[in-house]
Amino acid sequence: MTRSLTAGIGLKPEHFEQALACRAPGVWFEVHPENYLVAGGPRLAWLEAVRAEHPLSVHSVSLSLGGCEPPDGERVQALARFVRRFQPTLVSEHLAWSRWAGAYLPDLLPLPRTGEALRTVCNHIDSIQRALGMSIAIENPSHYLHLEGHEWTEPEFLRELVRRTGCRLLLDVNNVAVSAHNLGLDAVAYLDAFPLDAVAEIHLAGHSADPLLGNGLWIDSHDAPVAERVWSLYERVLACGGARPTLIERDGNLPAFEQLLTERQRAHDAMRAAEREPA
Repeated sequence: MTRSLTAGIGLKPEHFEQALACRAPGVWFEVHPENYLVAGGPRLAWLEAVRAEHPLSVHSVSLSLGGCEPPDGERVQALARFVRRFQPTLVSEHLAWSRWAGAYLPDLLPLPRTGEALRTVCNHIDSIQRALGMSIAIENPSHYLHLEGHEWTEPEFLRELVRRTGCRLLLDVNNVAVSAHNLGLDAVAYLDAFPLDAVAEIHLAGHSADPLLGNGLWIDSHDAPVAERVWSLYERVLACGGARPTLIERDGNLPAFEQLLTERQRAHDAMRAAEREPA
């Protein structure tokens, strides 16, 4: 992404017209390519129109990088065609798995951070980057329970992925807050260990308490405004690592476009303030 990009918004069909008309400085939009892998129709036409006016970032949710099976070849080729058509500034995917025995599961599932898993994920990233002809960014996941068998901390694992594959990272600050709360970890210590120099994009989103367990378990629900605790962590990231293109994610309880623009403006202003601070 170029330095002219500041804060962006996840693009939803309900907001196509407003996105097309938006002239906020540095604005960009992000889409899930899985929603657009079709032969034609009005959704693709709208996306073509938005792309003609604004930069796009592509955030995949189905490549199953952490799975035992190689990524689905047909899906990867469909993504490659999408990338060639829309020329996004960034393509990203999650450090997770979602495919087993050829079947896709409706979730992003965790993996043990072992040497074997590291080699598997690296192989999958390498194959996808070759198919796309560009590097991709890998997102830190949200966690809901302790998983046994880790040999690496998550920041160490992500740093090694970057070293071995040349990929970049997508730092989801809400995921850091959610995981720290659920696992009893220190979110600030996690960020202090995170390889911020490899971050290509940042995500900010809202979370919610689990309907059954209440505040004992936070869910990365993307259905609420960005929480103040996440804004605070974000400001620390900017202070330590500098400004990066930042996305406001919202998938549920979708508000008016103007409300998302207000959150987007807050991130934009924080980035500009960080750029003005002396090193």
